[in-house]
Amino acid sequence: MATNDRPKHALKVRRLGIDTFLEPVVFIRRDSPITRSEGFGSRSRVEVRVGDRAVIATLNVVQGDLVASDEAGLSEAAWKALAPATGSRAQFTHPPSLESLGSVRAKIYGHRLGAAEMKNLINDIAAGRYSDAHLAAFIAACGGDRLSVDEIVVLTRAMVEAGDQLSWGRDIVVDKHSIGGIPGNRTTLIVVPIVAALGLMMPKTSSRAITSPAGTADTMEVLAPVELAPAQMRKVVEREGACIVWGGAVRLSPADDILIQVERQLDVDSEGQMVASVLSKKAAAGSTHVIVDLPVGPTAKVRSATAAHYLVNTFRDVGKAIGLKVDTIVTDGSQPIGRGIGPALEARDVLAVLQCQADAPKDLRERSIMLAGAILEQSGRAPAGSGAGQAASILDCGEAWKKFQSICEAQGGMRDLPPLKNRFEVCATHGGTVSAIDNRRIALTAKLAGAPYDPNAGLDLHVRIGSAVEVGQPLFTVHADSAGELEYALDYYNRQPGIIEIDGQD
Repeated sequence: MATNDRPKHALKVRRLGIDTFLEPVVFIRRDSPITRSEGFGSRSRVEVRVGDRAVIATLNVVQGDLVASDEAGLSEAAWKALAPATGSRAQFTHPPSLESLGSVRAKIYGHRLGAAEMKNLINDIAAGRYSDAHLAAFIAACGGDRLSVDEIVVLTRAMVEAGDQLSWGRDIVVDKHSIGGIPGNRTTLIVVPIVAALGLMMPKTSSRAITSPAGTADTMEVLAPVELAPAQMRKVVEREGACIVWGGAVRLSPADDILIQVERQLDVDSEGQMVASVLSKKAAAGSTHVIVDLPVGPTAKVRSATAAHYLVNTFRDVGKAIGLKVDTIVTDGSQPIGRGIGPALEARDVLAVLQCQADAPKDLRERSIMLAGAILEQSGRAPAGSGAGQAASILDCGEAWKKFQSICEAQGGMRDLPPLKNRFEVCATHGGTVSAIDNRRIALTAKLAGAPYDPNAGLDLHVRIGSAVEVGQPLFTVHADSAGELEYALDYYNRQPGIIEIDGQD
């Protein structure tokens, strides 16, 4: 009897409320008739079907009373994918063989992948056919310099084609992206209203944090809804000329959203996949012109002039190959931008700049003006050398702040900043001059305090490189939702000498 002709087995499904994030997981007892008859073992991949809906899930075999022998427990991801009615039964079969895994194995051994191989692989990822283990293997195989420029091009195209693609009916649609690695670098929320107030279209789809204490979508969500459906996003852009939404809600380059979740767990963001990730989202969103902010510094994501040169060329070449005009600006990545690190604290800094408050972070304002000016010049809206001046004028006169409020209202209403809870000031143990701030370790301190999952968590920096400090002067304040998280972050900081280096006498 052929495999597809074998009888399908069914179990009653039950929602367990277990959060396995994007990976569908099914829980079946060891003495279930399905595990016995089909030979399913723990971590097996199984196809689960309820009515006309199906999902490929990872099987966890359980003992005890979590589920009955005639039941299958579904994780939240599996339940949402199948949307079963009360009393539904699910059928379980072995999934079709995953031919594209051969391409992953080939990449592991150093072979280059062509367009057809990459397309099949990315389509399988977008369809949810890969387990987290498979995804981790693909990410590792592409890490470092293991992707050629030609492979990055075909990867980018495959990621675009695997999801929805937007079109705006304009010759010029602008966007910007920072490659990350610098805490607090939340310029997008300032750049978007500046350029939109000057008449450019900027449908900004942003990511949540991968390895940082806050992504642009996390920070914007403090101030307005970001999970908009495609029709809602289009309505906002047509009304305001811009939006700032979470890209995962509009299914643009969906394989990238899946890969990002595993990259977050691995704390990995390889250069080739990063270029494909950024440009696939821009192309899918209908952009034509893109500015990339490339911070370089000793503890940034990009740490050398050689690495920066490679990325500048790669962004340009891949962009050209897929029909995007991409300009990359190398910026200072030696220390965090602004004061706040964490969604709500970064949102506070953004509002201070937009409202032209006297104590607004000067570096965040200046970088935002510079990037907005680059967009204006790249698009032809401003003559060469005059873009930053136009951007500063529209910020200073209040038009950018008005436009930001309008965008927030169009996305569902502007929210007030949430109140902060537990806090602790970390003070200098000796005087001197701040000579270095470690971006990665200061970001990890904020993450251990609860950011970005608790939007209130993170830290406030009170010093910058070059600041003169005295004994007992506050260096930063840690904010956390609970006393336990606060202690966790402080314990890490106390075990990491040199996060903030102070040259001077003890």
